[in-house]
Amino acid sequence: MPNIKKVDIESKHISGLTVRTKNSDEMNTDTQKIAPLWGRFYEEIVPTLDSEAIVYSVYHNYEYDAHGFYDVTVGADLMTKTEEMQTVTLEEGRYLMFPVKGELPQAIVETWQKVWAYFEDPSVDERRAYETDFEVYKNGDEAEIYIGVHYF
Repeated sequence: MPNIKKVDIESKHISGLTVRTKNSDEMNTDTQKIAPLWGRFYEEIVPTLDSEAIVYSVYHNYEYDAHGFYDVTVGADLMTKTEEMQTVTLEEGRYLMFPVKGELPQAIVETWQKVWAYFEDPSVDERRAYETDFEVYKNGDEAEIYIGVHYF
C-alpha cells in the first residue's frame, strides 16, 4: 500500500465519549455503536471545542485482536473534560500511518479495509500491537489512521 509511513509517537491524552464494541457489530446498522457515538460527539462536544483542538478517534482496551471487543473514544486533545467523558492515553511507540483522502466517513472505512488486508499479508515485518490505534482528522476530507506495531 503506497504512502504508509513509519512514525514514532509520544504519549498523548485524549478526552471524549467512549463505547465498547466489536467489528462484527459495526457491520450491522442495528448493532453499530461507533456511528451513534460520532453523532453524540458532533451534537454535544463539537460546539464546545477550542478552534485549535484536533479531533481523534482512539481504539483501545482490545480484548485480543480485530475480532474481539475494543473501546472507541471519540474526542479531542484540547477540551474541558466532563463527567461522562473518559481520558485515554495514546501509547508511546512505533506506529504505521495510513493516509486517508476522500469523502468521510466512507474513506475511513475503505482505508481500514486496506489496513486489515495489509496486516493479513505474512510478508510484512510489522504485527499489530493491539494497544492503541487512532485516527486523526485533518479536515473534511483528509485524515490519518495510526496503527501501533511490533516488529519481528
